[in-house]
Amino acid sequence: MTLNRREIVRLGACGITAAIISTAASSSVLPSLVAQPPATDPLAPLAPQAQVLTPSAPAGIDPQLFARAKAALDQHRIAARDTIGIVDFSKPSSEPRFHLVDLASGSVESHLVCHGRGSDPAHSGYLERFSNDFGSYASSNGTYVTGDYYQGKYGLSLRVNGLDWSNSNAEARAIVIHNAWYAEPEMIPLHGQLGRSEGCFAMPRASQYAAMRKLAGGRMIYADKLA
Repeated sequence: MTLNRREIVRLGACGITAAIISTAASSSVLPSLVAQPPATDPLAPLAPQAQVLTPSAPAGIDPQLFARAKAALDQHRIAARDTIGIVDFSKPSSEPRFHLVDLASGSVESHLVCHGRGSDPAHSGYLERFSNDFGSYASSNGTYVTGDYYQGKYGLSLRVNGLDWSNSNAEARAIVIHNAWYAEPEMIPLHGQLGRSEGCFAMPRASQYAAMRKLAGGRMIYADKLA
């Protein structure tokens, strides 16, 4: 079949129009493929989340410690990047030092947390040293990622896995997030400090549940002491 010039121009215009319509239709589908809402089950596998990280340390968190936590988040390629936990063991156990940080908004919730008795032999309320050794009953510093829930001695608890050489034995040492009577705030007016764990992140019951809700599902906890 032979086409004249007018027919060729007409068909070319139709082809361009069809291509535009096709492209527009494809574009309307793409957001649903790349911007999935977060899973409602906190332990469900999470897709990498592209968050705009708050550029400066939120109020109440040491800027140097916050910078280290953000570097650890990238170094270990943690997929869940909406909320992280930062534990500032420079502070005494009488002060809220387990920070739950929303990286998009910069908002922070701070909670009490114990350190290990091997980290504070004199029971001064201050962490003196870290250890990754079995039988040390000490806290370990470094990057953790949350694991599975389980029912243990203190009820519902959350396992954590150590990602650094300084806390690589965390899972084998059964370092977890749990609540404990000696971690309740009533201990502070009586003793001036919380009790000590065997290396676990022991917290008040209400704080433990808040931490587990926000950090379950492979989210990061960064624990350290700067001075």
